Amino acid sequence: MTQRRRITVVLALNLVMIAGLVVAGLAAHSIGLLSEGGDFLADSAALGLGMLAIHLRDRHRNRAATTWVALVNGVWLLVLSVGLAVAAVRRLVSGSPEVHGWTVLVVSAIAAVAMLAAALLLGADAASEDLHMRSILLDTIADGAAAAVVAVVGLVIALADRWYWLDSAAALLVSAVVLLAVVNLLRDVVRALRAGTTYEPSLDD
Repeated sequence: MTQRRRITVVLALNLVMIAGLVVAGLAAHSIGLLSEGGDFLADSAALGLGMLAIHLRDRHRNRAATTWVALVNGVWLLVLSVGLAVAAVRRLVSGSPEVHGWTVLVVSAIAAVAMLAAALLLGADAASEDLHMRSILLDTIADGAAAAVVAVVGLVIALADRWYWLDSAAALLVSAVVLLAVVNLLRDVVRALRAGTTYEPSLDD
């Protein structure tokens, strides 16, 4: 399957999940779900830009386009992760409202499965195709892992019917996972831009 088709499918999955995560997050008073929704929104914007980059690369021979789009993607995620972390810390300090654990569990589990399917569709080889495809694969894996953690937190809250602060802690963890992926991505983007070349994976990555 071509890059364009794989990205289109992953983008569709992200768009479907955004609505569910935001609506469920508001209904369940869960900043953990909202943080997932924000992450998926940022990824969707980056994927849309990625479609443009692939067009420029394939139709106009602009191979640097994917590297620049990866930079935009990294900056998007950096801003998002910091913003979510600040919101989570504020809730931890001021106190968390009652969080509906079962809703958090079900919706996050669905999100985790959707991102696992997306990662399998992209394939392991996506990491070595170019920097932009690597960034998409990293984002997808990070999203799935974060959703799985939030699902576990939802289960704990549902069974205990308390410890609502865990939801904010999960949002902080989502931010940390995103930030880690961003740091690695931006490192490679800067390396490629300084060298004036398109991205080529190093053996120690």
